Amino acid sequence: MLQLINIEKKYTTGDLTQAALNGVSLNLRDSEFVAILGPSGSGKTTLLNIIGGLDRYDSGELIINGISTRRYTDRDWDSYRNHTVGFVFQSYNLFANKTALKNVTEGLIVGRKMPKEQAREIAMKALEKVGLADRSDAYPAQLSGGQQQRVAIARAIAAQPEIIYFDEPTSALDPELTG
Repeated sequence: MLQLINIEKKYTTGDLTQAALNGVSLNLRDSEFVAILGPSGSGKTTLLNIIGGLDRYDSGELIINGISTRRYTDRDWDSYRNHTVGFVFQSYNLFANKTALKNVTEGLIVGRKMPKEQAREIAMKALEKVGLADRSDAYPAQLSGGQQQRVAIARAIAAQPEIIYFDEPTSALDPELTG
């Protein structure tokens, strides 16, 4: 499904150039669970951002479902992100002025162009799956860090993507959920 061939990514700030990825090659198959481990600053998030279409690689090749992304347009990347992948970021990226339910429905309505009632129904099911149906009307500031992370997980699974990328997915979850 995903193939990375000699992917390289560098970031330049002023006179300093930092290699974030240097010749990374991977083959990821359908229905495969993969964990990428490494110390802080080793490029894990950069790698996820590249294979998730949030950042561009400098060289190498990323192949998605047998198709090279070298000639992907912005529209191709948008379609890939909106219909194929879900993200759970290190920072939850929740809208502070929206309830848990609205945070989950927003991507379905805007990204998937789903009718509001259908999005609400799917979002509630996703919140149920992560144990937050009873907190659907709470705003992020009214939720613990673990609950906020579960809203982010609900948002990712609600879209029913082919792939879900988790960047440090258990860092703030409550101990009873991870133990």
